[in-house]
Amino acid sequence: MGKILFFILRIFKGIRLTWLRLIGKTESDIHAQRIASGKSWEEFCDNLKTAGAALVYPGTPRDAFQQAEGVRYLSRLTRAALEAYVEYGDVEFPELRRMVHETVKLGADNPDNFYLNAQISGTYEYRIIGKRNSIDYLGFFTQNGTYGTPGGMAPCGVLEGKDLVMDADGRFEIIVSKERRGKNWLKIEDASSLLMVRQTFLDRSNEQPAELRIENMDGRKVPNPLTPDKIDKGLSTAALFVVGAPVLFAKWANGFKKHTNQLPIFDPAVSNAAGGDASIIYHHSYWKLQDDEALMIEFTPPDCDTWNFQLNNYWMESLDYRYFPISINKHTAVMGSDGKIKIIVAASNPGVPNWIDTCHHPEGTMCLRWYRLRQGASPVVPDCQVVSLKDMLGNG
Repeated sequence: MGKILFFILRIFKGIRLTWLRLIGKTESDIHAQRIASGKSWEEFCDNLKTAGAALVYPGTPRDAFQQAEGVRYLSRLTRAALEAYVEYGDVEFPELRRMVHETVKLGADNPDNFYLNAQISGTYEYRIIGKRNSIDYLGFFTQNGTYGTPGGMAPCGVLEGKDLVMDADGRFEIIVSKERRGKNWLKIEDASSLLMVRQTFLDRSNEQPAELRIENMDGRKVPNPLTPDKIDKGLSTAALFVVGAPVLFAKWANGFKKHTNQLPIFDPAVSNAAGGDASIIYHHSYWKLQDDEALMIEFTPPDCDTWNFQLNNYWMESLDYRYFPISINKHTAVMGSDGKIKIIVAASNPGVPNWIDTCHHPEGTMCLRWYRLRQGASPVVPDCQVVSLKDMLGNG
């Protein structure tokens, strides 16, 4: 269905361009008229209002605390979208920036990740210049489309750190282009719109992220003057993001309730369309606990590069990992003598290893990831049980 809608939109755009030629106007004329008349800003504000539909999507909690988080979530996405598509939306002079971080969260953002994004276009070729440093994992990804568009966030090119050709100091150069070029190449296509860099910590306190910058290879040193086209298109794309992303993830969260307090495997095709890493197996789900209950998650990890588990609020924002233990990974977890990992999700610290704090939340979403399974290993579905905190401590 998404491909059909995308095809229809392309036909509609072609008809519109033909009509503009017939009346003697260009796309730039229309953008200038929209900016000068104030229509561009008015539509942006009107579209922002519709983003509130995510707050009343079926299944969303309606208590004041969780609705307040929802409103903050929309404000965060608005801030991120304006920075990404208006302030830093020039695909001729892109910048690698942290769009998702400690105070902008989206789609079960990974506390172990240091995300960098840049807006790009298949019209140009780019060069990434970097130094590897000590972070555990480094990966470069290009994607087509955006949240809210019929095609979703379709994966395009992939280049992982293990495949980088570097000098003795860990420095490297990547060519981002349609045709293969250079020792390190990252593919883009006509529809490419986003470059994402995922850097994953095992030990955030001791590892250093890569140093990276991106440049357009057309040789220009300074950008062109601001145009009405860029602002009009930027506002439109920003609004599409703020409206489309939270509705998508509200739909996911509501669907996860079918397996509350369990962690089944999430459909890889769905996660890939939303910008997920195709080399990761995701277990997305829902949790709901009383203050005197705990969710006990037990598994023997499969053979993989690493794994992690995290707790999110209803809106699929990771809980505040700056101050609370809301995630755990292969490096930080305490393994039992039997080779198993036992994670305890609870409102209060039961005094056992691998405690995950619910941070005053009664419910929300959660995610377990297996990174790059090795040698034919299969993902493990954890054993999940809701237990009484009192009984658990008594048994301990």
